[in-house]
Amino acid sequence: MNQDSFIHWEENGQNCSAVWHSENGITAHKKVAIANDTLTADDAYRMACEGTAILWKGDFQNARQLLQALVRRIDKPSKKSKRASKRADKSADAAPKKTSKDIFNQHRLIQSQRARILGMLLIQCNSDHSISLRRAPDISQACVEAYGAVEHSYVVSLRELLGVISAHEWRKSGLPILADENGDPVFVHPHYGVFSPVRGEYIELVCAVPLPKSLDGASTAFDIGVGTGVLAIILAMRDVQKIVATDQDDRALTCAKENIALLGLGSQIEIVKANLFPAGKASLIICNPPWVPARPSSTLEHAVYDPDSQMLKGYLGGLKDHLLPQGEGWLILSDLAEHLELRTREELLSWIEDAGLVVLDRIDTKPKHSKAFDESDSLHFARAAETTSLWRLGIK
Repeated sequence: MNQDSFIHWEENGQNCSAVWHSENGITAHKKVAIANDTLTADDAYRMACEGTAILWKGDFQNARQLLQALVRRIDKPSKKSKRASKRADKSADAAPKKTSKDIFNQHRLIQSQRARILGMLLIQCNSDHSISLRRAPDISQACVEAYGAVEHSYVVSLRELLGVISAHEWRKSGLPILADENGDPVFVHPHYGVFSPVRGEYIELVCAVPLPKSLDGASTAFDIGVGTGVLAIILAMRDVQKIVATDQDDRALTCAKENIALLGLGSQIEIVKANLFPAGKASLIICNPPWVPARPSSTLEHAVYDPDSQMLKGYLGGLKDHLLPQGEGWLILSDLAEHLELRTREELLSWIEDAGLVVLDRIDTKPKHSKAFDESDSLHFARAAETTSLWRLGIK
């Protein structure tokens, strides 16, 4: 936990302070007001919109209800905004049509503003991760898993804290990714800050695509960007004998090691902290990079957004030097960025060409997640058209 910044407030005539913690890198709020159960949702919404953070001192469950009330006020357009929307519709014919990229950027801006407002409701935690509020749950284990041990009291947004609690539940229950040879589900247990493999369609691709023949001679594979370890686990269950999985994120490395140990696959899978490739060469190198070339605004978004496609370019650029003869590189990639006009298919193909690679095959599948069918989503036009592909790449 970063203890370099502090948040300050006045309470009962006393100047108070605590360590400020934000996984999203938000700086400590300058304007902080104390609030309890007497605060109305309308007043809380006004204060948050005006830039005043609310340090909650009332009932914990009431704080959760207040956060939901803020969500409703953000998501429900006001009468003023409805009138403005009608005026905008009337003048739409005279204005230039928005591009897909414009719509995406507007979507990101709205999401950022939404997160800013909802992040204004704050909770103080003690140095043992307990909360001194009525009806506060025991979150000590969840916070230890997410933040580790701390020495001082700290303040965090309720929204982030609920994410910590939710991640703890995911970690306990696990996420089924496939069935073993007996038909029993195989689980991975995502840790806080590590992206959960909820997009099952790409997992199905990795399970079904024929393994390269070169594995018969040298049964070695690299998994670039291990995350929870899901892809390395699938390769191990497909009888690849030696897999080296890399990541730069300490949480991901710890998460992958735990999942691999739980499944008894430690003899097949080695976890290495590295930027992209480990030393040596392999018959199969698999990578599922972030799919959208944009700047992430939170820890979890690093698994979705990759500025300027840096990881994608790095994987393609280094693949040739790490593949054994007749080996294959498997690239798992959605074309969502293409529908959002953030990257073209021609650019992707040129990066493959420039890296000295050739496309051996491409296996496509359609997404099954709920957002692909949610017509109220501002990005529905792109999500409905999205295709997820496994690109089989070889040395030219």
